[in-house]
Amino acid sequence: MKTPNILVIQVDQMTPMAMSAYGHPLVKTPHLDALAETGVVFENAYCNFPLCVPSRVSMMAGRLANAIGAWDNAIEMPASVPTLAHYLRNAGYHTVLCGKMHFIGPDQVHGFDERITTDVYPSNFAWTPDWIVGERYRPTGISPRAVVEAGVCTRSLQIDYDDEVEHAGIQKLYDLARFNSDKPFLHWVSFTHPHSPFITPQKYWDLYDHDAIDMPKVPPIPVEELDTFSRWLHYAHAQDRLTIEEEHVRNARHAYYGMCSYLDDKVGRIMGVLRETGLDENTMVVFTSDHGEMLGERGMWFKQSFFESSTRVPLIISAPKSLPNALGSGRVSELVSLVDLLPTFMDVATEGNAPEPVSPLDGHSLMRLMTGDDPRWDNVVISEYTGEGVIAPCRMLRRDNYKYVYTHGHPGMLFDLDRDPLELTNLAGNPDTLELEQQLLADLLEGWNPDEIYALCIQSQKERMFIQAATGGEPNWAHQSRIGDEHRYVRNSGAVETKGLSRFPFVEPTPFER
Repeated sequence: MKTPNILVIQVDQMTPMAMSAYGHPLVKTPHLDALAETGVVFENAYCNFPLCVPSRVSMMAGRLANAIGAWDNAIEMPASVPTLAHYLRNAGYHTVLCGKMHFIGPDQVHGFDERITTDVYPSNFAWTPDWIVGERYRPTGISPRAVVEAGVCTRSLQIDYDDEVEHAGIQKLYDLARFNSDKPFLHWVSFTHPHSPFITPQKYWDLYDHDAIDMPKVPPIPVEELDTFSRWLHYAHAQDRLTIEEEHVRNARHAYYGMCSYLDDKVGRIMGVLRETGLDENTMVVFTSDHGEMLGERGMWFKQSFFESSTRVPLIISAPKSLPNALGSGRVSELVSLVDLLPTFMDVATEGNAPEPVSPLDGHSLMRLMTGDDPRWDNVVISEYTGEGVIAPCRMLRRDNYKYVYTHGHPGMLFDLDRDPLELTNLAGNPDTLELEQQLLADLLEGWNPDEIYALCIQSQKERMFIQAATGGEPNWAHQSRIGDEHRYVRNSGAVETKGLSRFPFVEPTPFER
């Protein structure tokens, strides 16, 4: 049997709560629905860090972010860390990266044989957070303007980018079919949709009845009632400086659904080429996101929190018929996370005979779950957060139906997701669950010292901010595939604030309230 190819379609900031394959009644994604019907849908998949760079670094390394010092959105991934691209190359694969990966630092390939498109965001230390400033600091370009200014566009930076990624990704599939028959391949196609700002072309806006757009299930929570972590994000996202009205929320959700449909069309065209070339007969297809999107739940937007809309991700794996014992389709309820991809891919590449990894891995192969029950599955996931928006280390552990959220120096939160899927009842401190809470906290802290991590984060921030100030952000290491791309994408500022790039026709920024 020929070793299966692996095609990964990754998106950015897509919550499974806004996907019909996960039960949403409005969002139109027929191509993803078709993939879900022929593949395995993981109903409880999580990112290991709800922020782009650390999530992707952790996923690529198969390790939790703290194990490799991946603290925030401006952290360099050491070139000495083995990635899934290294492992697959060692197993005889040709590896291709097409689209966004948001690597920081001079190594912009991390084991891939080829990287065929420019990256959309900065690769330097421009987005380094500063915990010393305190909870009201304003990192990067995240702001409620993305919600208040949501709506229709003719063109956007993200459409420019994802159209190029689609073209390059499809052309590479043709090339792999014609010229790469002697070895299996990993082809990673990574889009930036449906990341904010929430704007979409008229064609996709018109797919939805504006009046029928569903509103958040949980209304905004007053600032004085927020948990510490959520309050930090409220101020970091500048939500104290702009008023988000009900119509803004509806507009943003409407545009987000349009962005999901735009993305779905791209998935359809990629899958069409896979079938056209015959590559579908021997290619495993994986669809996932780096993190979710709060989409107005609890009055919160974007990612960065441990609530389900932010930390949960879609994960659909469709295995080819050529893969022995592969389950054709089904749904898996066990808890899994993105660090499980590396060992899964190695299981596929070696027919279940993967050698010992050269460094410890925090993930486990999903193949047994795909083919049936895995009696050894411990049903635990961990997600971490030390990025922009907070000022202390935070961590989440979910075991079975219970989720515990730790915010260093502040009260924890405990939720029973079976009885309380909207996370409205904090059981922390409840005498009836005290023993469970203590056990979950002990498990969460095992091998993870928040005082040490706090010191490491502060020192790393100081060093990177010093380098950024001394150099002005140059050289910017962002991977560039063609001349002029340094002027077309984001290099030293927030995407929302990149005038003339982020949106056409240009919309004058909504002034912040004072």
